[in-house]
Amino acid sequence: MDLLILSQNEVRELLVLDELLNALAEGFIALSQGRVDAPGRTQVTVPDAGFMHVMPAWRPGAHMTVKLVTVFQGNGQLGLPGHQALICAFDPATGTPAAVMDGEYITAMRTAGCAALSTKLLARKDARVLAIIGAGVQGQSHLKMLPRVRDFEEIRIASFYFTDAQGLASTNPKAHALESYEDAVRGADVVCLCTSSDSPVIRLDWLSPGAHVTSVGFSPPGGELPREVVNHGRLVVETRRAFEPAPVGCGELAGLDPAVGTELGEILLGTRPGRRSDTEITVYKSMGHAMEDLVAANLVYHRAKQEGAGTVVQL
Repeated sequence: MDLLILSQNEVRELLVLDELLNALAEGFIALSQGRVDAPGRTQVTVPDAGFMHVMPAWRPGAHMTVKLVTVFQGNGQLGLPGHQALICAFDPATGTPAAVMDGEYITAMRTAGCAALSTKLLARKDARVLAIIGAGVQGQSHLKMLPRVRDFEEIRIASFYFTDAQGLASTNPKAHALESYEDAVRGADVVCLCTSSDSPVIRLDWLSPGAHVTSVGFSPPGGELPREVVNHGRLVVETRRAFEPAPVGCGELAGLDPAVGTELGEILLGTRPGRRSDTEITVYKSMGHAMEDLVAANLVYHRAKQEGAGTVVQL
């Protein structure tokens, strides 16, 4: 059996970000149409250390994939990433393993890509000021993805550690660091929450009328997104499974009626409206769905086959 192995550097070279945005949009349409088979993710927990999620998915025309992702927040003290992942791809006709690839970069970029897609669909057309709260991996990936969907004139970055915000801001000429979350958020047209906080990091009264808020943090039973913002804004999700208990869904949405959420795929299909006014606050809450890994990994795999990238090993 020949198995293709793709390193993180190879995945970085193979994943074309504009293609990823288009593939995610197609994936969300398929998800809302019921054409994606993706059981709810399962979790294995190591007490006082971290956890592993298992996330399988398939849709017609694609290789089956399963992502194994671990979240160990103490890894920073060891010089290791807090999130680490592998994605395995399988031939849908035979079930034969086809590839194993780094999933860390895919996870970062598909998560930010979904936030960017929500911004493309929901942010005001004249949005010019972007605030990114959090300067870790997700802050970095959002800084790469969000400017692809809006022409921001100013990008504000705030983080728990000001030096981290300064470091990230130095990578983009339109960006600057702020010490206060509140200062970063007030007056911003798009606010991206990219933290690992288990408690809210913003307040409703900081948000301008017409702001679009994205939140990708996962830290149940709490989280970075305050319930007052969820209740006040127009809520958009990847799928209504986001309202299920963790690890399938989001802690910030616990107890809410799934009917209050609109799926990204429904907006893309035109079956439910997007932004309804220039003053409406729109909110995208990410749970992280296996479909996103599926479409990204398939893009990487097929480009690798075309270009002869990676290393083939025999099992």
